[in-house]
Amino acid sequence: MPVLVVGLSHHSSPVTVREQFAFADAAIAPALEKLRACGVAEEGVIISTCNRVELYAYTARESHQALRALQQFLLDCRNCQEPIDDQIYALAEPHSLEHLFKVACGLDSMVLGETEILGQLKKSYDLALQHRHTGSHLNKAFQKAFNVAKQIRTETNIQRGSASVGSVAVELAEKIFDTLSDRRVLVIGSGDTSEKTARALLSRGAQSILVSNRSYDRAAELARQLGGRAVSFDDWEKEFDQIDIAISSTSAPHYILDRAKLAPLMKRRRNRPLLLIDIAVPRDVEPEVNFLENVYLYNIDDLQAIADDYLKLRQQEIARCEDIIREKARGLIEAFGHSRQPAESRRGFQPGSVSSGNG
Repeated sequence: MPVLVVGLSHHSSPVTVREQFAFADAAIAPALEKLRACGVAEEGVIISTCNRVELYAYTARESHQALRALQQFLLDCRNCQEPIDDQIYALAEPHSLEHLFKVACGLDSMVLGETEILGQLKKSYDLALQHRHTGSHLNKAFQKAFNVAKQIRTETNIQRGSASVGSVAVELAEKIFDTLSDRRVLVIGSGDTSEKTARALLSRGAQSILVSNRSYDRAAELARQLGGRAVSFDDWEKEFDQIDIAISSTSAPHYILDRAKLAPLMKRRRNRPLLLIDIAVPRDVEPEVNFLENVYLYNIDDLQAIADDYLKLRQQEIARCEDIIREKARGLIEAFGHSRQPAESRRGFQPGSVSSGNG
């Protein structure tokens, strides 16, 4: 009766694949309802972020059969017709629990040790809990994961220094422009990632911040906190004459900026360099804008190179963190009273070990 996980992340799949599997918040509870109603699992939690889509489940079924059923459920749920079995990983205990703990600690993140994923994991778990899609097994597993994350944060230096997608985005902006002190920034979308990115930009000396969001009240509130200015979501394109950097992280299911829309805006700007950082999954910006002169587009996968620099700084802490995680996973399995026989885990792709550097 194991805790299982199937999913895909930036370790296994490019953003072009991950965006096909991304769940809108409103779609998660119905998907978990369907998961339980069809008998695939008794308990379930879905986490969908810019870097991963994962389904955690508890089932009384035999592990090998259950993993196949969960993988097929994920494919069917997203109506995927492409042959991507090699990009979906499937793990049983103890690997599934160790993986969950690594995710919670930021050890499986693109930016090693980042803290945003823990908040995203808590939000996903709370959503499943509130809709009564979890039970004793997943409740214990996730609560233990949160405790392990706290222990890792207090007992190791794995999270030392810049450790978030937002901070990496700012590092990229500084490499493009050398300094942010005379740059104007537009943040499209006012979610958690956008807010942290905006705060990081201000801390590095950005001249001004514009915030645009579908909810103008939310944009106005964030702009007030940041000392910036709110812009109606219908009017953000008009600001392109003045800005140097646009960071987009909305939940739109389609591109909000494409080549046809940007080309005339660049003419109005007299082709001054424009940096676009697309943190969203699904992506907000059409890749073809890269073909426009003086436009520099980076998506979430492009941030990997900078994240790798952080990885080198934290390398010495990895072994210590993994020892803690293995010990806690063994303890939880013993608490469950599961058999200590070797677990079955199928990996179309081995989830990235922490030595290769995801949220």
